[in-house]
Order: sequence, then structure tokens, then C-alpha cells
Amino acid sequence: MIRYIYAADLPRHAELAADMFRDRTVQFRDRMGWEVQVDPLGWETDSYDGMDPLYVVAEDARGAHAGSMRFLPTTGPHMLADVFPHLVEGGPLRSGRIWECTRFCLAPDAAPGVARELLLGASELGLGFGLTHALGVFDAKMTRVYRRLGWEPELLSRPRDGIAAGLWTFDAELHDALCAATGITARISRGWFEDAFGDLPLPVGLSSGA
Repeated sequence: MIRYIYAADLPRHAELAADMFRDRTVQFRDRMGWEVQVDPLGWETDSYDGMDPLYVVAEDARGAHAGSMRFLPTTGPHMLADVFPHLVEGGPLRSGRIWECTRFCLAPDAAPGVARELLLGASELGLGFGLTHALGVFDAKMTRVYRRLGWEPELLSRPRDGIAAGLWTFDAELHDALCAATGITARISRGWFEDAFGDLPLPVGLSSGA
């Protein structure tokens, strides 16, 4: 299932949070070789985790972390504006309807399909909050992966030093396609969102599913 958890609420999900930050260490430091901050607990965190971001977390059958990503509004501090401004010509994008997504992470033992489930969770978040786009900074090699998963970003400029910036468009038709690809109905996906945020109106044009 998908959970939506603000950083301020992570203490209520202590084991899940610990799994997430340790899996981020495995992915970003150990496997990808990034220079990241890892604390004595083995958690990979940065300053943006201290800004009460919203995490989209996929749980496995045991309730453990299977994958996650982090969202912050672009109206405040965010990675593309602060760390990688050179990736966007004309200056950073700032809009109440565009949120930045970073730290896309899969657990080492994640089951096939978790990546698509995370994309579905991101799509549900965007549609539920009335956003137009997600903004991301990512390893340029991931462009092919996102294409294969069925939701490819629009690149904002040519990648530099292997890092790219892109925009994902939130779209009801694409959301239904992600539901079909994951085997998760729109009703179930919406239910996970409502568990976190309440019963918001279903966006116009989005199938309710069965």
C-alpha cells in the first residue's frame, strides 16, 4: 500500500521511517556512490528532510519500507533552486501548483512493480492537491527508466555532469494508465490518499474504478 506522511508525523511511524532512511543510505551512498550525509544510525538525510516534506512511501506485505520519494512545494527552499539552479535556464521554477520530488528510493529487496506503485502514489498526490506538475532532479540515466515505467518527464535542459532536471505533468488519463499498469484500481489508490488527507473531491475526468 501507499502511505502519505509528513516529516512531522514520522515519529508515529518510527520503524518505517528508519527503514526508509537506511534504504536511502544503501541506494545513494553504497550503490550509486553519492556524497551524502549518513548519521550514526545509518540514516541518509539532508537539510530538506528538516523542512517537513511530504513522503510518499510504498509498504511491502510486512509493512516495511519498499520504496519512497519526497515532495516539497517549489514556493519555498528546494533542491533544484538551491543546489542545481544551473540546470534550469532562466532561473528556478516557483509555483504553488508545482512541487519538487526528490530521493526516489527503492528498498534493496523491493518487489517488481514498486517503482510504478510509487509513480501512481505521486500521481494521486498531484491530482488530489490540484497540482499541475512535479519537478525533479535525477540521474540522467533514469530518463529511460521513467519512460519504461510509463511516465517520462519533460527535460528542462540538457543534462550536465550526468544530472538532469525535468517536469512530470499530472494528468487524469495518465493516472488511469498507471492504475492499469499496476493493477491497482483508482478507487483503491484514492482510498490510500483519503486515509491521509480526508475525502477531497475526485478530480474531474478521473475514473473512479471498481
